[in-house]
Amino acid sequence: MKAFPTTADNGHAVNQDGMDLRDYFAAEAMQAMIIKNGAGDLIWCAKYAYEAADAMMKVREKSD
Repeated sequence: MKAFPTTADNGHAVNQDGMDLRDYFAAEAMQAMIIKNGAGDLIWCAKYAYEAADAMMKVREKSD
């Protein structure tokens, strides 16, 4: 599944697929972790951001 797909001509390209929804969820989770805890160990932060994203994707599949 993609986040922000578009078929509109926005001056750059037509039919952009958008980013993966999992990547979008991970980016949002990582941003929240950095805001709360600071940007200490970014590898740890990225790992847990993707774990959070995977959990969001799993819950999302069950609610469809």
